[in-house]
Amino acid sequence: MTRRGSISLVGIKKTYGRFTAIRDLHLDIEPGEFFAFVGPSGSGKTTSLRVIAGLEPVDAGRVLIGDADVTAAPPGDRDIAMVFQNYALYPHMTVAQNIAFPLRMVKTPAEEIAARVRQAAERVQMGHLLDRRPGQLSGGQQQRVALARAIVREPTVFLLDEPLSNLDAQLRLDTRVALKKLQLDLGVTAVYVTHDQEEAFTLADRMAIFMNGEVVQVGAPQELFERPDDVRVAAFLGRPPMNLVPGRLDPDGLHIDGWDAGPLAVPDAGPLAAGTGSSAAAGSREVTVGFRPRDLKLGGTGARAEVYLAEVMGEHSIVNVQCGSHVLKALTADTSPRRVGAEVRLHLDPAAIHLFDPETGRRLDAPAASIEAVGVSS
Repeated sequence: MTRRGSISLVGIKKTYGRFTAIRDLHLDIEPGEFFAFVGPSGSGKTTSLRVIAGLEPVDAGRVLIGDADVTAAPPGDRDIAMVFQNYALYPHMTVAQNIAFPLRMVKTPAEEIAARVRQAAERVQMGHLLDRRPGQLSGGQQQRVALARAIVREPTVFLLDEPLSNLDAQLRLDTRVALKKLQLDLGVTAVYVTHDQEEAFTLADRMAIFMNGEVVQVGAPQELFERPDDVRVAAFLGRPPMNLVPGRLDPDGLHIDGWDAGPLAVPDAGPLAAGTGSSAAAGSREVTVGFRPRDLKLGGTGARAEVYLAEVMGEHSIVNVQCGSHVLKALTADTSPRRVGAEVRLHLDPAAIHLFDPETGRRLDAPAASIEAVGVSS
């Protein structure tokens, strides 16, 4: 069965001298999927995109697009179109000429070029500006021209390398909506590189989190947010990101460093507390405790803390609190002023706790619903 538009990266390795940019990458992207590569700078996401495009040769592994092994194929033979961060428009050409350029390169008949250019321009709301040159356009309009130039070829795969990063905030919001709608209308596979997780969450059907040349987790955006498999993913996703605090798991429950309201009872902690490796000793093990700022509530009669700094963000506040030796973040809809140094009480939603192995960083599969608070007011 043909898989037109699918992408498979099989055991990809890419090095630059002694530096390994990608190490043993395995990834499958489905036909018609909007797939995002997300991660910090230098994590390997752009290099992986360029490998798919054929702009970077690999040291090991295979690249498959559809049913074809294109590992050694030049970019022009891969049925892809790429949109770059810097637009790469020809300044001496009009909008129509820029859009038509890839069609002229393959000697498409002039009559067909005119029709396809008009259609592509209309799809990105640029049909009324075909006679202008790039220097007469705004940044958002130039980006739309770059998109039209990509879709005019009618490729099976779009590769987009941070295409919205040069736009201002409001224009980014508008353009990403138009981009997602365009991809759905065309039904093409899109691979989108970004360090902006908000873009990834709003655009992607699935995404891969890159760290140090490796993919550490793949899944739907909300799935990765709600259940990170690795402490690095937990620390990366979310604005603000997850609070991560040392803790200890033993038969008495979960002890969080600096939390003075008593342990959190974990009825089924036996197997987890036993653990493996050097962190396990006599039915006790060290853990990394994670919880989202939205789940750390202020008030009640829970753990004692003091306000370190309050950041009012308009519709909500991020309240940084000193709890023991740790500064934790609480996300709240209460935007009233808070005095630095004021005492607050903390209530932690026990069902929202994540546990990680401090040595491997991997998630511990504790049933979240089994964790109950002890000595914490609801």
